[in-house]
Amino acid sequence: MSSVSTALADSAIMLRRNLKHTLRNPLVLFNAILFPIVLLLMFVKVLGGGFSVGENYIDYATPGMLVMAVSYGLGSTATAVNDDMTKGIINRFKAMDISRGAVLTGQVVVTTARCLVACTAVIGVAFAMGFDPDASPLDWLGVLGLVVLLTFGASWLTVALGLAAKTAESAGLATVPLIMLPFLSSAIVPADTMGAGMRQFAEYQPFTPIIETLRGLLAGDPSGGDALAAVAWCLGLALLGYVWAVSTFKKRA
Repeated sequence: MSSVSTALADSAIMLRRNLKHTLRNPLVLFNAILFPIVLLLMFVKVLGGGFSVGENYIDYATPGMLVMAVSYGLGSTATAVNDDMTKGIINRFKAMDISRGAVLTGQVVVTTARCLVACTAVIGVAFAMGFDPDASPLDWLGVLGLVVLLTFGASWLTVALGLAAKTAESAGLATVPLIMLPFLSSAIVPADTMGAGMRQFAEYQPFTPIIETLRGLLAGDPSGGDALAAVAWCLGLALLGYVWAVSTFKKRA
């Protein structure tokens, strides 16, 4: 069997293992799938009437909720990676001659799958609440591609944070900035309605161009400038996370 096919087979084994861990942990499922829906209901039904965004608030909020669904699925990944590293699981895998890269790839793939399920659930609930996008099939394909790219990049960065942390608790805390950043973006209200300082931060942080690109795609009017910035941020997160994760894994495993 070639090294490539061996690595793919090992990655499939790690993916199945991580998926089983996810399904057996109700808290992970809640944070990844149910909590984004709770946020959507809270912001639209409880707070949405207080925001003036120039359109139906559910249409405005849904793209931001998709990004929040991604960010809320990251904490458990960092903790799981750190558990494997600090509790000797990696050493057992090494004794079984499992590809080292498969351990990391399995975590990234299962996180991506979990976040896609969460995003699908958010979209479904949004439609039930009156979400009315003007996106064409091509626009929807762009939404899917951008969400996958964001999740892929954020997953690698989360894996790197989990590997670098000394304990599972600190690994979970390390993902808090990624979870909080969507709240400080244009996810809930337009950036230009914020006060000085916060407005500039919201405009130039990674999640705002991603959210605005999703918003444009769902409205059937994608913005080229935002799209380029969004893709650049996603690729940057993926590259940073991958290089950091591989480097840390080689040092500690």
